[in-house]
Amino acid sequence: MAMAPGCASGGYAQRMKLDDGVDVTANGLTGRLYVSPAGPGQATGMGQTGPEQAAGMGEQASGMGRAGEPSTAGPQVFVLLHGIGVSHRYLAKLHLELAGGSGLAGGRQARGAVVYSFDLPGFSETPRPGRQVTVGEYAAFVAAVLADAGVQSCVVVGHSMGTQFAAELALQEPGLVSRVVLMGPVVDRARKSAVWHSLALTRDSLFSESPSTNVVVFTDYFKTGLRWYLTQLPVMMEYPLDTRVCGITQPVLVLRGGRDPIARRPWCEFLARQAPQGTFVEVPGFGHVVQDSAPAAVAQAIVHWASTAADGITA
Repeated sequence: MAMAPGCASGGYAQRMKLDDGVDVTANGLTGRLYVSPAGPGQATGMGQTGPEQAAGMGEQASGMGRAGEPSTAGPQVFVLLHGIGVSHRYLAKLHLELAGGSGLAGGRQARGAVVYSFDLPGFSETPRPGRQVTVGEYAAFVAAVLADAGVQSCVVVGHSMGTQFAAELALQEPGLVSRVVLMGPVVDRARKSAVWHSLALTRDSLFSESPSTNVVVFTDYFKTGLRWYLTQLPVMMEYPLDTRVCGITQPVLVLRGGRDPIARRPWCEFLARQAPQGTFVEVPGFGHVVQDSAPAAVAQAIVHWASTAADGITA
């Protein structure tokens, strides 16, 4: 299903970084966590709340129940996971849109939701681990941090390499993850070449992304550094998303921008078919970083699908 393009609104500085955040450590790895709590009048990000308050919010926010059943225990919970080389910043507009009250496209999508975003260990300004980190270890890190925050159920949303973390989290913690969103998933099984991906990334940045989106992405690449990027690149290239998705029993949404040269349509449609409960959605006219270019359309697609997937209705 194709969704109508959304408008990229809001100030440039506003969307580049969420307010504050806290360092989080689990399993010997350290990252940074950003939380938008539910409720009117509460600030974006953790602001003056600390880990204790975040844990309290998580205990109240169980999101959707297990096996795709809606929960009435609290507001819906979204967890956003970024891809290789970047940080939460290129997910910030989607984070704000899902949280509601952001002022971006009216904040209409999921008012009252709790949204968690990460700077995963080694990326952006977080400490570099002394070794290569596997997809499974990143998923276990996220699970441990969410457990400490008291999150009992969530919709996990991954972008690019973040789709691998999201898939693995769903497989490791089926009781925690109620549904999975794979945005711009990698790596296309017909294009398993680092050179091809580099060329596709170049094509995307030149022809499919806005200058402001490119600034966010490439600034994060610079902060992460070439060494850590190249350390983790083989991990991304070798992860078999096409087979791992077959074991995800939760509803899966595969979402791409219509001009994305990295997550091509045949690959995304294939992944949706591979998932036992898969749905495919395309946002026309946008590239790989569709969540920054069209946050309202992406949020609308996710929220609509999340509210109907429990009834076996495709988006």
